[in-house]
Amino acid sequence: MRDIYTRYNMHLMITENGLGAYDELTIDGRIHDDYRIDYLKNHILAVKKAIDFGVKVISYNPWSAIDLLFTSNGYKKRYGLIYIDRTDDDIKQLKRYKKRFFLLVQKSC
Repeated sequence: MRDIYTRYNMHLMITENGLGAYDELTIDGRIHDDYRIDYLKNHILAVKKAIDFGVKVISYNPWSAIDLLFTSNGYKKRYGLIYIDRTDDDIKQLKRYKKRFFLLVQKSC
């Protein structure tokens, strides 16, 4: 971030940062995505460190609000902060479940 900021002297906007993972919906209707929490926490801390060193960051956006369908891996890997109950072969009810990371962010706001 410092290299890019120094080279171009422009404010940075991180538009997509996230982790694709094999999230699983538990019987109690929860998604325990501690791996996503750790991943994003480390990236947010790196952004803070860059800001502390003078990098102008105008936004940081995790990728994506809801699970997305990708042609390379369908719904096997999940990317969003909200789980959608479906698979490649079964649309199911398309019910949405807030993942643990989403709930932590919601509490902190």
